[in-house]
Amino acid sequence: MSPSVRLQEMIRVIRGARTQGEERGVIQRECAAIRAQFRQADNGTRSHNLAKLLYVHMLGYPAHFGQMECVRLIASPRYNEKRVGYLGAMMLLDEKQDASLLITNSIKNDLSHSSQYVQSLALCTLGCMGSAEMCRDLAPEIDRLLRASNSYIKKKAALCAVHIVRKVPELGELFTPASRSLLSEKNHGVLHGAVVLITELCERNPDTLEQFRKAVPELVQIMKGLVMSGYSPEHNVAGISDPFLQVRILRLLRILGRNNDTASDAMNDLLAQVATNTDSSKTAGSAVLYETVLTVMDIKSESGLRVLAVNILGRFLLNNDRNIRYISMTSLQKIVQTDHNAVQRHRGTIVDCLKDQDASVKRRALELSLALVSAVNIRSLMKELLLFLSSCPPELRAHTTSGIFNAAERYAPSQRWHIDTILHVLTTAGGDVRDETVPNLIQLITTATELHCYTVHKLYRALITDISVQSLVQVACWCIGEYGDLLLRGECEETEPVQVAEDDVLDALEMVLQSHMSSPATRGFALTATMKLSTRITHNVDRIRSIQRAVEYNRNLSNVTQCGIFPSFPLVKVCDLLDLLGGSGEPLQPSPALSTTALGPVSSTAGGDLLDLLGGLDVTPGETQSYHVTRPGKTLGPSYRLFMTFVSHFHPPQSVQLQMKAPSGDVIPAHGLGQVTQTVLLNNPNMVSLKMRVRVCYTSQDFVCQDTVQIDSFPSPAW
Repeated sequence: MSPSVRLQEMIRVIRGARTQGEERGVIQRECAAIRAQFRQADNGTRSHNLAKLLYVHMLGYPAHFGQMECVRLIASPRYNEKRVGYLGAMMLLDEKQDASLLITNSIKNDLSHSSQYVQSLALCTLGCMGSAEMCRDLAPEIDRLLRASNSYIKKKAALCAVHIVRKVPELGELFTPASRSLLSEKNHGVLHGAVVLITELCERNPDTLEQFRKAVPELVQIMKGLVMSGYSPEHNVAGISDPFLQVRILRLLRILGRNNDTASDAMNDLLAQVATNTDSSKTAGSAVLYETVLTVMDIKSESGLRVLAVNILGRFLLNNDRNIRYISMTSLQKIVQTDHNAVQRHRGTIVDCLKDQDASVKRRALELSLALVSAVNIRSLMKELLLFLSSCPPELRAHTTSGIFNAAERYAPSQRWHIDTILHVLTTAGGDVRDETVPNLIQLITTATELHCYTVHKLYRALITDISVQSLVQVACWCIGEYGDLLLRGECEETEPVQVAEDDVLDALEMVLQSHMSSPATRGFALTATMKLSTRITHNVDRIRSIQRAVEYNRNLSNVTQCGIFPSFPLVKVCDLLDLLGGSGEPLQPSPALSTTALGPVSSTAGGDLLDLLGGLDVTPGETQSYHVTRPGKTLGPSYRLFMTFVSHFHPPQSVQLQMKAPSGDVIPAHGLGQVTQTVLLNNPNMVSLKMRVRVCYTSQDFVCQDTVQIDSFPSPAW
């Protein structure tokens, strides 16, 4: 590519590059040519080369070597070179660059240039990248241009003054008189710049804010002229006359009317007029109405005007644009505490937004629905929230359950309703509730004396239905332990009488103890319940003793009293607990199928007694199950306990479905006299061949033994 290639040709070649490497090569060659020409004398191609360099900069490649060329072009008397130089300064320079200080004098000279277009270039550059030092030096020039007769210059000077005030706030007082006079301009560009400048001044200086409160009637007249004006093709946007200027004026009115009765009264009629006469069918109208609502809610407005503003937000909830629905609910969330009744009128629409497909809209609808809960609507609104909980996204469940619990605690119409609501939440999303839910519910049940019978029957039915929800299982076990006599009595006025036998209750608790889904804390609740039941059950004390053999509770069975919740014990202390079982005193001998050495088990066949634990398992490829075996090293009781930790990683094809059942127990009789089994139900419609890898880990006389086997000889009927 020739060094003198035109900008359009360079763009065409770069866009035609097939690879990124080819593009880099083109740009490197062109940058080298540009750098070489920068070092030569002025040959009339400076602006041409800098324009190409700016395009290279836009593509993300280094272009810093063009900074000094920008300074040279800005000082040029030619307009076409000065224009490219100022553009390069805005793109390549900032206040951190030393080169930016070199253009201060050029900008000052150009601000006094006879051409408005040269003045405009200087104003745009100063307003874009002027440093604090440049702003201090050139602020008087900007104040002079604010008073000029040229509207084109005044609107650009106003925006440049905004940048100066943001960089050096103390210079704001310099622009206050001139900015006030700009409000009498008819040019919308000048008005827009003036309103932005006044807004900046009022936000940064309370004294200036007080001065401009006197200008509220003038701003109101400007706004009325925009609202009531006829069609103007120059300013019309979707049927709204200059919505950008309207939004800016409303924002300034909101600042001026905040915490001021006089200013608020002066703008109440205007706000009502804008709210009723603005068409919200287009985005431009919605923007004006939204700014009107924010202004009404932020000033000391009349109550009727606030209701009108809430109704506008209610209409926004019906808009097809999700962004408008979102900002509507965000605004309603801010005012629901102060205008609760007005927002309540739109409760049905807000609840419908819970079904929205957009996650952000759904979250806002949830927060607003929870804020609308009161003693009057607690029953109806809670039904909607519970229905939403059953299908809400996982990331919203914790927030939903927390909100439901807080609302139920504040506005529950009765204790029974309160208990039923919490149990419903635990059944639906028990894994997402807070840690304090269990003790809080236990406290609630304790205080509801007349509901003990009803609660224990309901929790028992929930327990035998599903034991996967740990919080629900813990509360159920506690309740059965405390009020098991009411459950066994079978008489309950609050619910249908159900005859429950002692064995049924113990079966449920034992199922919790043996389930691989039960956490140590849950097992602690279940063990405590069996301990408490020993004072209420007379025919199954031996069974209770056998259930509790793993813990130290059996020494208290002869003289038991009511006790608190049993703390869960660490797994590392299982050997000490098993010593409580006593035994014959003979040394522990490994099962024939589990002969071991110091390095690990000798047997690694799939047919050994330990692997018979897996009898009937149908497992897909990729599954790994670890069995951690701990048994006492000193004495041998009638049996030893096998604590199983299932760490399963399934990678089945989509056509295969698995369901793991709970193990049949956690005790293997000594000397190979029994086994523990676990069943996995497999739906294998495509007849995929089955394989299983099993790793067995256990400790024998302080030696850690481990073995891994792979089973791939499943009979064909299994798959």
